[in-house]
Amino acid sequence: MKQTAISLVIASALLAATPALAQQPAPNQSAQTRQAGSPSKLVLDNSTRILSTLESRRAEFTRDRAALSQFVSGEFNQMFDRDYAGRLVLGVHGRGASDADVKLFSDALADNLMQRYGSSLLDFNTRLQVRVKSETPLRGGAIMRVSTEMLRQGGEPIPVDYLMRKSGNDWKVFDVMVEGVSFVQTFRNQFDTPLRQKSIPQVAAELKAGKLNASAN
Repeated sequence: MKQTAISLVIASALLAATPALAQQPAPNQSAQTRQAGSPSKLVLDNSTRILSTLESRRAEFTRDRAALSQFVSGEFNQMFDRDYAGRLVLGVHGRGASDADVKLFSDALADNLMQRYGSSLLDFNTRLQVRVKSETPLRGGAIMRVSTEMLRQGGEPIPVDYLMRKSGNDWKVFDVMVEGVSFVQTFRNQFDTPLRQKSIPQVAAELKAGKLNASAN
């Protein structure tokens, strides 16, 4: 996955749809997809708030990166199921791991990504349109796949899919696929070798210290 795609994944986790969806639902989008409380509706509500905040606070965020980091982390944590995603990234290395170790790794991975790529949101085009194409239940409805397209002026649409699951009473994203490339699979492949050589807490500590980085390269 290219670095620009990683930045897009992070932006997509926050900006899964735009207010244009309210006026322009996809032709094959069902009434269920648009109903209150559905994954697509939650994505729409979050993105509306985030896009508005990015525009109104852009000057502040440009000069105060700490404020940007706080905003991005807060929104990412609200929308993204970092612990479940972290366990999936760990893959076989997470089997039998304690919840504490999984959380340690998940937090270190998410924080590393926010620090390295969060500022890319300042360059994100808040006027692009994103269309929800469909909402597909998987595993008997335990998981929802929300398929979207990012519509850009002068460019081909970018397909972005979101896998969501219930966390408590809320739907949260645990994987994002940009042009078919999975966030989870990308980092599972990247961290396989370090996790074969070191313990989960050791890898998490290196991520936190910046000795190991979540990277597209």
